[in-house]
Order: sequence, then structure tokens, then C-alpha cells
Amino acid sequence: MTTDGFTTCLWFDGQAEEAARYYVSIFKNSGLDRVAHYPEGAPGPAGGVLTVEFTANGHRFVALNGGPQFRFNEAISFQITCRNQDEIDHYWTRLTEDGGEPGPCGWLKDRYGVSWQVVPDCMATMAADPDPEKAGRAMSAMMGMGKLDIATLEKAYAGG
Repeated sequence: MTTDGFTTCLWFDGQAEEAARYYVSIFKNSGLDRVAHYPEGAPGPAGGVLTVEFTANGHRFVALNGGPQFRFNEAISFQITCRNQDEIDHYWTRLTEDGGEPGPCGWLKDRYGVSWQVVPDCMATMAADPDPEKAGRAMSAMMGMGKLDIATLEKAYAGG
């Protein structure tokens, strides 16, 4: 990992390496970079995993085994902008498997409690359309969905 730019730190309670491997398996342009272990005398178990540096879809992360003090919540989420329905289906399926939770409007939580938004790239254009009726129809359609369906959004946007 380089020292320039931003790195997102995700706090786990013992699942840092497992989570890093999970995210790397889902996204392209991903890989594990470096694992650091707790030294003797540290607050964690000596030799246990302290941090795992990894890249997911080109974004740098550090997974930290910090303990049970902090939990993920919906105040922070990662937005995955998808080119087509196949991408939406892939990310939705992978991130909700094995204990993930689907949510409304393209939102979900993965098995670790991290919040994600899986959205088509056309949604931003539809929502920002200067025609309030078109934008409103698209937004209304989105509000009634869990996993987003591009064809249904486009149909609503067009007025059909």
C-alpha cells in the first residue's frame, strides 16, 4: 500500500482476515496486500491478526481486529455503481449471501454488517432529470424495490 490518498479502515471483532478475503473474492481489481499481527504485550492476542491491508475494486482498505466496542451502522455505506443488471445481480447476490440482509432501495448489509448501495449508473441521471415528473416516477419506482431492476426503473422513468 502507498501512503498517498485515502484508505478506508473497517473495524472488526476478530473477522478482519476473513472479511478481507471475502471482499477480495467479490470484486475485480482486488487483492490482499499485507497482514500485521499483534505483538507481545499488545491489547490483542500475541500473534493474532491485527490488521489486513487489501484492495477491493481498486479501493484501499485496512481491516482492523479492534474488538467488540464498535459496530457498523447505516450512517456509512459503500455505493457500487453498476453498468448493467448482471452486475447488480452479482453484487446483490454475493453481498447478501451467508447472513447478509437485503434492504430497501438498493441498500443491503453484508454478513459483517457493512452497508452497501448497489445501484445502476443510470439512476443518478434519472433522479437529477430537470423534468420533475420523470425524476419522480423513477424515484417512486426505486422506493418500492429491494434489489434494483434497471428495466423497471427505465420504464417508470419513461412514463410506462
